[in-house]
Amino acid sequence: MGLLHCIIIGYCTAMTEFGRRAPGSAFRAGVVLVPALLFAGGLAARFSGSTEANAWYQSLVLPAAQPPGPVFGIAWSILYPLLGIAAALVWGSAGRGRALALMLFGLGIAINLTWSPLFFRYHLILPALAVIGTMLLLAIATTFAFARVSRIAAWLLVPYMLWLGFAAALNFDVWRLNPAADAFQLEV
Repeated sequence: MGLLHCIIIGYCTAMTEFGRRAPGSAFRAGVVLVPALLFAGGLAARFSGSTEANAWYQSLVLPAAQPPGPVFGIAWSILYPLLGIAAALVWGSAGRGRALALMLFGLGIAINLTWSPLFFRYHLILPALAVIGTMLLLAIATTFAFARVSRIAAWLLVPYMLWLGFAAALNFDVWRLNPAADAFQLEV
């Protein structure tokens, strides 16, 4: 309940901040960013075949900490809106460092959308691990950049960083448990 409580409090606080700061631009940015991130993330997942119907994925030895498949969809259905709201808060702010913060955010999202195809479609487990490590580093940098503009926006990125850390650990364990399944190592 703690994480869900934090998400709800963060969302309500962010919506309050929407009304206080640049009332039009932050809200409009959120109305565009949240659905755009959900759509792009869903499209990347669909293109990559990141469902339980993926035969290659089903053949893998999965780590003990691996949650059931639907948990990933639920997690991303929460994380993408949080990311969109956070970016919208920064977009609507006049704070210093806004351009750098949004550039880091955009780069992080672009890299985020490459992970599912690398892992699920192309079976590149080790390169996907490098990508998720890069995603985590960019998320940390983005959080610090967002904090200079909006503390609430920075806090909204915390669940994303925690999820990326967990996902990186799962990715590492899948690579460790399935060395023969990595197309990168097989030079396929």
